[in-house]
Amino acid sequence: MAFKNIIDLHTHTDNSFDGHHSTMFLAETAYMNGLRAVAFTDHLEMDAFHKGSFNRTAIQSFFEIAKARSAFSGKLIVCVGAELGQPVYDIPLSEKLLSTMKYDFVIGAIHNLPEKQDFCHMDFSDESIDYIKLLDEYFEWELKLAQWSGFDALAHLTYPLRYIVGRYGRTVDMSRYSGIIDEILLELIKNKKALEINTAGLRREIGATSPDESILRRYRALGGELITIGSDAHFAEHMGADIDKAYELALRCGFDMVAVYQDRTPTLIPIE
Repeated sequence: MAFKNIIDLHTHTDNSFDGHHSTMFLAETAYMNGLRAVAFTDHLEMDAFHKGSFNRTAIQSFFEIAKARSAFSGKLIVCVGAELGQPVYDIPLSEKLLSTMKYDFVIGAIHNLPEKQDFCHMDFSDESIDYIKLLDEYFEWELKLAQWSGFDALAHLTYPLRYIVGRYGRTVDMSRYSGIIDEILLELIKNKKALEINTAGLRREIGATSPDESILRRYRALGGELITIGSDAHFAEHMGADIDKAYELALRCGFDMVAVYQDRTPTLIPIE
């Protein structure tokens, strides 16, 4: 199925430590690929904000996105965004940043547990790693993130599964987390925050979106209405990747609109 309103609200420029292409080149790629809107959401890891020089990243990223938005005015909706990693580990700092920078769209994410490395760098083939205990703690922090609600969309809810299940083939019984996932989803609904459908897993070993269809159906059943969709692109060739598949998934789960954000305010766009 071909869709005409392709919107990608999770992408990374070379201002992210793991990004590879400039903001302007990515905007040009999005325009040439027929996207209607894009948000550039460079990494700002709040638990390493000063130590990792993310304070500098925030300024550089903001102004480069603003330039791209001006350059593509009338051709492509460019949203000035940020992906706040671990914002609840330092809430005062996170809120100070958000009061200083005039973002259109803010993603909330957890990539690592306190004082631990990113899940993507962990070796889950090591039998000494209790990954179930790590997931217990991860979802507790995801709940705290949802309760804080200083973001607009909750990113890749099942992020660690990309690596635990996808890369290392470990078994996770997700029924263990059904209760806390319901709590997270209900917090999003209560606080009028969006749940992201992240398509990066479709390009990875796990072969599924984050979250997957079962959680998206649960979110809808609980009354969830706001969704965003993001490719989590770190390369130009992944701009808009698998957004069409995410649209098909969203339609199957009962959603017929996706949100795009300007000035932290959602506008609902039909999936068509």
